[in-house]
Amino acid sequence: MISRALRRKTFSALAGCALALSLSLTTAHADPSKYPQFAQQSLPENVKPEFIGIEELVRQLKAGVKPVIVDVRTAEEFREAHILSAVSAPLAEFKNYLKSMPRDRLLVLY
Repeated sequence: MISRALRRKTFSALAGCALALSLSLTTAHADPSKYPQFAQQSLPENVKPEFIGIEELVRQLKAGVKPVIVDVRTAEEFREAHILSAVSAPLAEFKNYLKSMPRDRLLVLY
């Protein structure tokens, strides 16, 4: 039997972790000042992006969709942290990577 004090400590630790996780999952916004060479570019007419949130991506993953997750940040930023199984394709070199991207799978860029 677990003592009341141990249960209270465990609950406090879990509550603290949940709070920290919820605070770290706030919506991040891109900072175009970091990438001025791309901030004013427009997409080709035949490219129609669909913007989805993390909740929609999770739903699709649970439904069996296997997207290619592409990290377009710099190689240095990718090395610091990235989504597990993401492919690094820095925005400055993205055109080179685009040729090798599969056409039959959803591409998720971040």
